[in-house]
Amino acid sequence: MTERVAIVTGAARGIGAAVVSLLAAEGWRVVAVDICADLPGVGYPLGTKQQLNALARRWPGSVLDVVADVRNLDALKEAVDLAEREFGGLDAAVAAAAVMAGGRPLWETTDTEWDALFDNGVRGVANLARACVPALLRRPEPRSGRFVALASAAGHRGLWHLAGYNAAKHAVVGLIRGLATDLRGTGITATAVSPGSTRTAMLDASAALYDLEDVAEFAQHQLIERLLEPEEVAAAVCWLCGENSSAITGTVVHADGGFTA
Repeated sequence: MTERVAIVTGAARGIGAAVVSLLAAEGWRVVAVDICADLPGVGYPLGTKQQLNALARRWPGSVLDVVADVRNLDALKEAVDLAEREFGGLDAAVAAAAVMAGGRPLWETTDTEWDALFDNGVRGVANLARACVPALLRRPEPRSGRFVALASAAGHRGLWHLAGYNAAKHAVVGLIRGLATDLRGTGITATAVSPGSTRTAMLDASAALYDLEDVAEFAQHQLIERLLEPEEVAAAVCWLCGENSSAITGTVVHADGGFTA
């Protein structure tokens, strides 16, 4: 069987890095993409080029690292070209790049924070679809292409002083439903995964916004009574990337430990 090929954004660390590692362990070829730079309106450091390089070195021959900004459609198209040139095509795209901003009421949210949330977490998902779907469609029929976006429990439940983040993640869910409808009959599916509180740098940033002493305090909102690990969310994402997930499209998988139950 031909090896399957994926592009993953937000790949330097957190859930994105966990997705890359799990796909590579399952025999996929992966183009791992991250901006590897800090951004205005985001009050914590983002993943680094060193982290992205280390991920690729862990999987020699299976993972290629690409520094690219999801806000830049041409840069994502170049990543797609690399996947097709080096690995022979594209079978799945995972939009994991996003940022956290907020910590104040909506009416006090700055334009810079709003732009960071939507340009990275929504426009970035749309740009990845615009870059990747043509390549997914270039696979011969019968196809089994997959587009998976990371939404959040915040896309389904209001969070205090995070209205902008709520809105951005809700937009991701709507985008996926529309994309899945556009892909009707092509053999390509589009789904979202909504994690709950997961042990990542973004959750650390959320704890700082709330002045929490211990990030584990977020676990009280989840039925499993603990934080999720990135690998647990990645397992749901990677299953959706596989051929056996063909019945799932236009909807959300809640990998949230019961946050939204």
